This record gives sequence, structure tokens and C-alpha cells, in this order.
Amino acid sequence: MEKFSNEVWVFVEQRSGKPAEVSFELLSKGRKLAEILKGTLKAVVIGSEMHKVARQTFQYGAKECLLVDHPELKDYKTVPYSRVMIELVSKYIPRVVLYGASFIGRDLAPRVASYTRSGLTADCTDLQISDLTYLRKDYKDLLLQIRPAFGGNIIATIITPDVPIQMATVREGVMENVPLDTAVKGKIVEIPYTPDKIDKMINIIEKYQEENKVNLKSAPIIVAGGYGMGSKENFGVLHELAHVIGGEVAGSRAAVDAGFIPHERQVGQTGVTVRPKLYVACGISGAIQHRAGMQNSNKIIAINNDPEAPIFDVCHYGIVGNVMDVIPDFIEAYKHKLK
Repeated sequence: MEKFSNEVWVFVEQRSGKPAEVSFELLSKGRKLAEILKGTLKAVVIGSEMHKVARQTFQYGAKECLLVDHPELKDYKTVPYSRVMIELVSKYIPRVVLYGASFIGRDLAPRVASYTRSGLTADCTDLQISDLTYLRKDYKDLLLQIRPAFGGNIIATIITPDVPIQMATVREGVMENVPLDTAVKGKIVEIPYTPDKIDKMINIIEKYQEENKVNLKSAPIIVAGGYGMGSKENFGVLHELAHVIGGEVAGSRAAVDAGFIPHERQVGQTGVTVRPKLYVACGISGAIQHRAGMQNSNKIIAINNDPEAPIFDVCHYGIVGNVMDVIPDFIEAYKHKLK
């Protein structure tokens, strides 16, 4: 790998032919990165009967879609998908490759990165392109891979300057989904797939898939509680407030660990990343891990009895007080207002 392009690739994940939301979010971010690199955004689609999905990538700015379409690729399987991606990355040597940090992306990305000796950072919360001087050596157009580290106590910027290909996985909801008003006139490049005996080392006998019943990502209003709520019973006032203002109830990791609220409603680095119009943080201290999942909300109201709580650094409106005193007043005020 003596030379590399200035291409930004996004692996478009699909399950049963349906593209993952995170892939479109990464195409939106990849478009911006490609503009900075003065390069080209490309999508990689692997599956069966995926031409429609390939064309969808043009709505997000992909100028080219590398399509590997074959009946044996209908469902994700580690060996054939890894082999296809390794062959493509080794042949074209893109500058940046992005994957969703789903179970598929977390399985695929490290295999491709290891084989191609590429840099890889998992669970990034931000991606930037910059020129840097590192150990007295100048590097151009490095991918800054930004993520919480050391248990979320710091935000680390990771670089991989000594390799031509830089890869990252990003969780769903971290990047904004921004389709273009008019799709670009992109080109689908069909890559032939040649089955190999090793591809059938593992066969899918049966598949069970259940959609998540809680969709925090789409909620315009979220009322979230932390360990400061004190008990599972006290979360009842948050459910009441959410009912009055038409929102969903969520919680921090500390609240989930304490059994106050189920894991599927967790917001933060190890939960869901959300961007609601209104986020009400109740009894949440505001550790980095939690802020990473909600700091891009349009408006944030924080209620905490500790005036030094970090949540007040990111909120638009802060109330210092006991949540069990403040929330009932909120409920009464909204009930009268919404009559």
C-alpha cells in the first residue's frame, strides 16, 4: 500500500434487505469529510437484490456505489462479507472507511482493519479531518477519531498516522441524518462475487429478529431520570410528566444499573444517542458518558440539587432543586397550560 486515494467509504449495513439508519447517518457525515479531503464519497453495498438501496445512497451524496449482489450474500455472514470488504479495500485503498457500531459493524470492521493493517477506532462520537504535527513529523488529512475513554472520564482524540487507511465505527444516532434535496447522479459499479467453499463454514439455519419496542431516537420530547431520582417508584413522576407533555421516558446508566428503568431506555455512550427537540434531565449529574448521548438535543432543561453538577454545563435552562419538588410543579403547570 504505497499510495492512497482521498476517498471516503461507508459500508451500508442491511438486514433482510432493509438498510440500517446508521449507514445513512454515516453517509451524511462522510459527505462532509469528503468535501474537506476534496475527495469522493463512495458507498459499499453487499447483499442480494440491493439495487434500490444502492440508488438510495445517491440521495446522501455518494458519487459511486460499489455493489456486490448475490443470493448467497442475502444475510450477513462473517466470512464472505469480510472477504469481499478485504478485497475491495486492498484493491482501491480508500483514505477513510466508516462502519456502524452495530453487531455487524463491530464484527466486520476489525477483521478488515486487521487484514489490511489499517487504523481503527471503535464507538466514535465525532470525526474530523485535520493536518497535524506528531513527533516532529507533519501529517496531512488525518482522520481525528474522537470518543470517550478511561471509563468516560476524558474525551480522547485518536489518530492513526502511520497507515494509509483509517477506519472508524460510529453508533446509531451520533451523526445527523441529512439527505440532499436532490440526489447526485451517482454510478453503480457492480462487483462480481465468486463463492468460495470457506464461505459455507457457517450457515444460517433460522433467524429470529424482533424490532425494538422503544424508539427513543424518534421521540421529539424525552424526560430522563438519573440515580438522583432515588428509587424506581420516584420514576413514576417522570412517566406522569412524559404523559402530560407527550414524551418518552429515559434514564442514565446509573439509573439502569440501579434497576430504576430498563436498559432499552438508556441514553448515553453505552445506550442510545438522541437528538430530541426537548430533553428534560432529572437527577442526572451529567457524566461524559451520558452527555455524549444527549448533548445535541435542541433544548435541554436540567433539574439537580447539586449546583456544581456537570449537566448544567450543557443545559439551556437549569433548575437547582429537589426533582421530587420541582417535577410535580411542572406537571401542574403543563396541565393548566395545555387545557
